[in-house]
Amino acid sequence: MNASPLVTVITPSFNQGAYIEQTILSVLNQTYRNIQYIVIDGGSEDETMDIIKKYEDRIDIVISEKDRGQSDAINKGFRLAKGELTGWINSDDILYPECVEKIAGLYARRPDGSIYYCSVLDKIDGNGDVTGTIRVPVRNREHLRNRDYTLNQPGSFYKTDILRSVNYIDDSIHYCMDLDLWLRLLERGNIYGLDQRAYSAFRIWPGTKTSTGGEKFLRNIRQVLRKNHASSLSRNILRTYWYSFKLLLRTMLP
Repeated sequence: MNASPLVTVITPSFNQGAYIEQTILSVLNQTYRNIQYIVIDGGSEDETMDIIKKYEDRIDIVISEKDRGQSDAINKGFRLAKGELTGWINSDDILYPECVEKIAGLYARRPDGSIYYCSVLDKIDGNGDVTGTIRVPVRNREHLRNRDYTLNQPGSFYKTDILRSVNYIDDSIHYCMDLDLWLRLLERGNIYGLDQRAYSAFRIWPGTKTSTGGEKFLRNIRQVLRKNHASSLSRNILRTYWYSFKLLLRTMLP
């Protein structure tokens, strides 16, 4: 194995002028240098492309064209990836400077994995201030499928040849394409996590899909779990119905 394998980082983007510069800089300022960086923009109509052009000489591939949404944009990047490991960071999230270096080191020690991820994740607000830290360990496929579907996508990377073997993201899935991808990858290899501290951050602001999805988001989780043969009475499925019930109560109460 190459001591410093090429790692591909993809940023999908659409009208994220408020945050994308922080995302781009978080990738360009990585301590690990052997990175292929790809930015896939969906034809933004705000200042996004003006910001991207400021750094275009340091980004390996920039594509700006209409697409079918986030999953389609990520898959475009996946198909262009040359790294041994590939991951994406959304255009409102950030990687901390040592993230890719730590992931590459984990890969060197545990080359039999399909997923390498950060089990500790900071939450940041619209200003970039840390509002909390979450720890989400994923033990194996069975745990993710039937016990706890929660995962940390920012800072996660995938073995590229396994990613190709599962045919990338299912772009018919709007909200939980990462959950579906992880469940399919975990049929092909192990999962290894960095659990010392946060190496990435997830931005929570009113425009995120997780903030606006509501019942559609919960239905999508159920669809993904059933697609991957989760038990109908699993803790995961029952949990989504409980959250749906609480959402319904919230709409009914004054």
